[in-house]
Amino acid sequence: MMEKLSHKARTRQRILDEAAVVMRESGTEGIGVAALMKRAGLTHGGFYAHFESREALVEAVIAEMFTDSAQRFAAITSLADPAERLTQLIDNYLSEHHRNTPGEGCPMPALVSEIAHLPMETRTLFSQRREAVRQRLAQALRELSHPQADDVASSILAEMVGAVALARACPDDAEARNLLAVSRRAVKQRVGLESV
Repeated sequence: MMEKLSHKARTRQRILDEAAVVMRESGTEGIGVAALMKRAGLTHGGFYAHFESREALVEAVIAEMFTDSAQRFAAITSLADPAERLTQLIDNYLSEHHRNTPGEGCPMPALVSEIAHLPMETRTLFSQRREAVRQRLAQALRELSHPQADDVASSILAEMVGAVALARACPDDAEARNLLAVSRRAVKQRVGLESV
């Protein structure tokens, strides 16, 4: 029995992993159940053994993407020095690598324009996960004794998400690199970190 549960859990994870890549690259509308299952090497009919609907899949994938993103940034978020932690978060988030690998990156730049059109439960989940990211930024700012840590965390998160989304939309690589570089400098200046 445990082996069957383990196999089912592994299969569900495979579906989530494939769907996360598709959603990061193509948005929620990019997920068709039949194509997704084929991509995962599974039959279309098997989908409903793991998810009751496409909407349930989208919600599960959003949760999975935020968890995955937090794990990717775990080494940075565990740094003891708040200035170093914040500097590395800004540099990594606003990097060319993050821009060029949407299938691996933070879900916010990939999905923010679509979230308002999704069911309330999905919007609420997205908002809760976004707030957790904002809180990590605010915590570092509080540790640096920033007088407006919560407000500034909201502002820099919005700028970073927007900068990555715009850089991905930009067809000119040089312009996209410049946009990210300008945002890195501006965000660091705003939070009192030296520009690098």
